[in-house]
Amino acid sequence: MKNALFTYNPISGGHKIPNELDYILASFQKNGILVQPYRLIDGDKDNIVHLLKSGIYDFVIASGGDGTINSIANILLENNIEMPIGVIPSGTCNDFSKSIGINSLQESIDIILEGKVLACDVGFINESQYFLSTFAGGNLVDVSFSTNSDLKKNFGPFAYYLKGLSEVANIKSFDLKVTADDKVIEGKFLLFLIVNGRQAAGFPNLVNDADLTDGYMDIILLKKCSNINLASIFFKVLSKDSVNDKNVIMLKAKTCDITSKSQIALTIDGEKSELFPCHIEFKNKVLKVFAPQSVVDFNNEARKSP
Repeated sequence: MKNALFTYNPISGGHKIPNELDYILASFQKNGILVQPYRLIDGDKDNIVHLLKSGIYDFVIASGGDGTINSIANILLENNIEMPIGVIPSGTCNDFSKSIGINSLQESIDIILEGKVLACDVGFINESQYFLSTFAGGNLVDVSFSTNSDLKKNFGPFAYYLKGLSEVANIKSFDLKVTADDKVIEGKFLLFLIVNGRQAAGFPNLVNDADLTDGYMDIILLKKCSNINLASIFFKVLSKDSVNDKNVIMLKAKTCDITSKSQIALTIDGEKSELFPCHIEFKNKVLKVFAPQSVVDFNNEARKSP
């Protein structure tokens, strides 16, 4: 029988996981996996490190929003713990899980039981913190922190869109200098996004050709523009249209440096950050994640292609 440590955020998704805990444990147990639940609380990082280094567990499962998944992934990477991570999403946006093709509780359990592992890229900021899906900065970032919890519970990611549109008139630009590999861009911007995968901030297919395994980050820069143009970009993304627009710059790079004279709100996988100015480096295929067979097969075929 295999053993897994199941770390979960008890308040994510309206306390969804505690209500499903017996079902989750039973699903794994009847398939020969003994799961040890671990309720995440502030300040218990050392305990988790100790458990994951004990040699007892074959893999770890993380359940919560993007911030929770980020925290467990950082523990693995910072401590060179070689084991795969299973993801059971229960947050508002679930950007990382959706980027690897996981959309529901049952689907995530089935994927972990299937046992197929994908080696994913991660971003590394100022040689101090990893991120899985998004590092973002700008006044629009404040939307995620000020959105009412009941609104998020009832509308999910759409709550951010509603809040963002209501704040359009108050959004201010800031100066920014971006050095992406050997390309330098300077100007006035409303937002920057460093993306790993197709989805960010609940926007599906934000970068249609994003690849979690190619060693490159996708950089999205939203220029200073009129409120009408900004609203138009919002609606393009909402309708799952291409983000291609004269006011949007999109780049790919392995490393990136970002500086500004302005104070900028920042978020790493949905959680507040103060890592600025920043140097971002992408680490290629360093995090092992349970993923759908189709995603793993697609990656394997892409690697074989010339």
